[in-house]
Amino acid sequence: MRMKLNKSRQLALVSAASLAAALLVTACSQFTETLTVDFVYVASNTAAGPNSYGQIDVFEINSESGRMRKIPSSPFPSGGRDPVAEAVSADYGSLFVSNQDDNTIVQFVIGTDGKLYAFNTINTPGIYPAALAVNKSNLFTVALYQPLSTCSTAAPCSGAIAVYPLLPGGSASGAPCAATVCIDPQPAENASNNSDYWPLTLPSAPTDVIVPTAVNVLASGAYVYVSAYDSSLSPSPSVGYVFGFAVGTGGVLTPLAGSPFLAGVQPSAIASDPTSSYVYVTDYAGADVLGFSVSGGALTPLTSGTNGTNAFPAGNDPSAIVVDPNNPNYPYVYATNALDSTITAYSYSISGGALSQIGTYATGTEPVAIGIDPSTNRFLYTANFLGDDVSGFQLSITDGTLLVSQFSPYVSNTDPVAVAAIPHHGTGAGIEP
Repeated sequence: MRMKLNKSRQLALVSAASLAAALLVTACSQFTETLTVDFVYVASNTAAGPNSYGQIDVFEINSESGRMRKIPSSPFPSGGRDPVAEAVSADYGSLFVSNQDDNTIVQFVIGTDGKLYAFNTINTPGIYPAALAVNKSNLFTVALYQPLSTCSTAAPCSGAIAVYPLLPGGSASGAPCAATVCIDPQPAENASNNSDYWPLTLPSAPTDVIVPTAVNVLASGAYVYVSAYDSSLSPSPSVGYVFGFAVGTGGVLTPLAGSPFLAGVQPSAIASDPTSSYVYVTDYAGADVLGFSVSGGALTPLTSGTNGTNAFPAGNDPSAIVVDPNNPNYPYVYATNALDSTITAYSYSISGGALSQIGTYATGTEPVAIGIDPSTNRFLYTANFLGDDVSGFQLSITDGTLLVSQFSPYVSNTDPVAVAAIPHHGTGAGIEP
């Protein structure tokens, strides 16, 4: 749900240490005696911690005021250099973090008090992981380049998507696993090229360099989509695409007929509604949100936008997007505009997907990631890359408008780039749903 950035490299370590402590942690009185409804994880990619690792700030959200406050022990090291993406397991027990410079994904077990405990590290297929998505069954990771000896920053090639099945705690490929969900160390196999990734290339122009920017898996789990653009057309405007895949047993992907689907000039982020009926893509260069309907996985452009197109106006450089997950009670979409430092709020038609602007709201400087709290769906937050902070808002369920939360914005580490959140099953209940 956010604009992606840059970089490279390899390897990691496997650390089950501290897991036992994580599973024994009990919620301290600071949280059980307050109205904490969520924990929000904000990754900052500027090296600040041990081993030049990035940092993850952990904020609690107060249900009465929306105020976000760092928990004790925050920040935590990201387990690698240059973290760029985050995703939370469906059971809210694990946080996955992509570290671009190390080509790794680090799995953290989340304690009942919101603290993070590094549990497992895997090397990703592809070079420079850039985006993550997760559902109950699979972890989807997108890399800027395929793992080919001819690919480098000096000689870039097209990106790739890979899939790691997620297994219930107990075993992963026969090995003991103490977390509630475990990454299978063996990614899904692409039988068409005998590899563990699917290249993102154009059939009509296989040598063009396709740059992936974001990934989204439908709530149904049946299809996954990658937004990307063709960078080989420079200095002419690039052309945007959405690559679509059907998700099969064990995470095996099958490219959809008609894929890739045209998507503006330079798509930067992608999201879908909770009924798996619509997909929305921010067009960074076009200053629009592009709407598509979903049928059998195929994407069909909506015709209810500007001049009968699927383009709905946003601000300048739209960079991240989120759809309220509690549809039909909350039929809202929110997109960040990096250049304007704003959020554009929309309502959407449940029957047709059309977006209608609600309003525009100021954030910190250059928002690049956005999320909605999973506990009440009443709080929204953005990571502001140049502001080095997080903006918080209260979301009105009656009309989708936003109200700045108490004391917002909240200081983060330098260059925050990703957000993720889990509900806190404590006493938080200050705002009526």
